Amino acid sequence: MKATPRLIRFNKPYGVLSQFTAEGRWRGLSDYIDLPGVYVAGRLDADSEGLLLLTSDGKLQARIADPRFKMEKTYWVQVEGVPDDAALAALRRGVQLNDGMTLPARADIIEPPPTLWERDPPIRVRQNIPTAWLALSIREGRNRQVRRMTAAVGHPTLRLVRAAIGPYSLEGLAPGTWLAIG
Repeated sequence: MKATPRLIRFNKPYGVLSQFTAEGRWRGLSDYIDLPGVYVAGRLDADSEGLLLLTSDGKLQARIADPRFKMEKTYWVQVEGVPDDAALAALRRGVQLNDGMTLPARADIIEPPPTLWERDPPIRVRQNIPTAWLALSIREGRNRQVRRMTAAVGHPTLRLVRAAIGPYSLEGLAPGTWLAIG
């Protein structure tokens, strides 16, 4: 009998919950992953895409998911408008949210934008408002934090893709696919 992998990288599509059970209009991980004994390490909202890690190792799960360990998470964020130097500086310093000040983040405009798959459904596009892509790296994990941070500096998030968690990245994973590590 083959052992359950210790760690799995999964490219979570839009509309999928970070749990195995579907709920309402959202699909669950069981539509993509049929492995007993693996559990999600951290969360990613149903309306966000990208890297989700699953593991069969409880200590590793805690180290990845627990904010006390401050494992860096990098997001590619398509925002409305083009952030200026002041908006980027605010993200880098930390921004005031309704639940307190965020830790400083790494924030840079990605030019050219990342090459990604089409999202289903596509984001809303407004003809007269440009968009920009940011690479935003944070070390905490408050509820919808990245979306709230970009909104706080005047640039609402249109699309959010988690590109990396610590040393693990999306590289080589199509949406809805997974790969075992170790």
